[in-house]
Amino acid sequence: MIALLGFLTIFMFLALILTKRVSVIVALILVPMIFALIGGFGKELGALMLEGITGVAPTGIMLGFAILYFGVMNNAGLFDPVIRNVLKLVKGDPLKIVLGTAVITMLTHLDGSGASTFLITIPALLPLYEKMGMSRLVLAGTVALGAGTMNMVPWGGPTARAASALELTPEEIFNPLLPAMIAGLLWVLFAAYMMGKKERKRVGIKDIQYDFHQELTDEEKDMRRPKLFWFNLGLTIITIVALIKVWLPLPVVFMVSFAVALLVNYPKPDDQQNQIKTQAFGMITVVSIIFAAGIFTGILNGTGMIEEMANALVGLIPQSMGNIMAVIVAITSMPFSLLFTPDAFYFGVLPVLSETAAAYGVKSVEIARAGILGQMTTGFPLSPLTASTFLLVGLANVELGDHQKFIFKWAFGTTIIMTIVALIIRVI
Repeated sequence: MIALLGFLTIFMFLALILTKRVSVIVALILVPMIFALIGGFGKELGALMLEGITGVAPTGIMLGFAILYFGVMNNAGLFDPVIRNVLKLVKGDPLKIVLGTAVITMLTHLDGSGASTFLITIPALLPLYEKMGMSRLVLAGTVALGAGTMNMVPWGGPTARAASALELTPEEIFNPLLPAMIAGLLWVLFAAYMMGKKERKRVGIKDIQYDFHQELTDEEKDMRRPKLFWFNLGLTIITIVALIKVWLPLPVVFMVSFAVALLVNYPKPDDQQNQIKTQAFGMITVVSIIFAAGIFTGILNGTGMIEEMANALVGLIPQSMGNIMAVIVAITSMPFSLLFTPDAFYFGVLPVLSETAAAYGVKSVEIARAGILGQMTTGFPLSPLTASTFLLVGLANVELGDHQKFIFKWAFGTTIIMTIVALIIRVI
């Protein structure tokens, strides 16, 4: 009976969000409540929900302040010199331009936000591609590869969701995967090299000059703090090292770094408030989903639905496949981005896969790592289920179908490379 309620909860949740009947937040909160009440868990429902919220609170706080911090860094112009210098180096060589595009994308996606990455890179680079006569598909594809691989960072959406869904911490999921991520980024540079080589052969090398600063709006120029570049760079490096080394809890690292960045770059209280308001929409949207997910996972775990669903699935999976479930999840994770929204996969599918794998001795953290190797990381800039994908193809002025056909093999290749490395170092 409990297993049936669990499957009905998952099915209803997926149906509602995939058909866009209600928002993700509404589905995460109300669907498990309804089925928990049907199952007779009314008395303990409040405690289960609060326990779930408490469990995801550190992740929600970390994600919120990460968005605020990198928003300030972007507005202050931390990435401007990198973009400007890369563009000077590439000059009129298509091969260097595509490689430069990949590098710029990786750096600008340090904030873990696909939308902001696309808004920074595409408008800045599209005029250069058009002047060179280069393919917009190459631009969109290269940005997709760089952003997708970088989306694995602990403060990115997939890792944060996986941590929330399986009651883990982002650092225990991500840190062991760092060598695999580095391998993935090297693969992205290889893919950029191959695409750039074809573009160089097609359009040739040209002698042109391009000024990135001219592409900025007056408001963006007013927020720039070029004199504080070295301070901001040093603060960001210290922040990233502190996150990886876990000198302090991850939420605390971002809270302190954000406060310091805001005070130094924008000492006037009004300017500080404006910076917070600028990032408020993106922060509230993401953080509210994380806390709503706490209710969802709290109810499913507390009522025993996850455990009973897993027990039901164990009987259907051959013993020979049970031991390699992490590998199966890793390989299918990228294509699954085309079928499931990040919330549907991480909050609806991953917990069941994790509990099922546990019956075969596979740790939940291994399933979490396997999931982020492709599900809405390498796969998110191709998925028709994420708004940022349409932002990417819209800004680059390419068709979604053409974009998917062009870059799918390279994105899937990134997942395969990272999976192989993860297996070699035995973290999945």
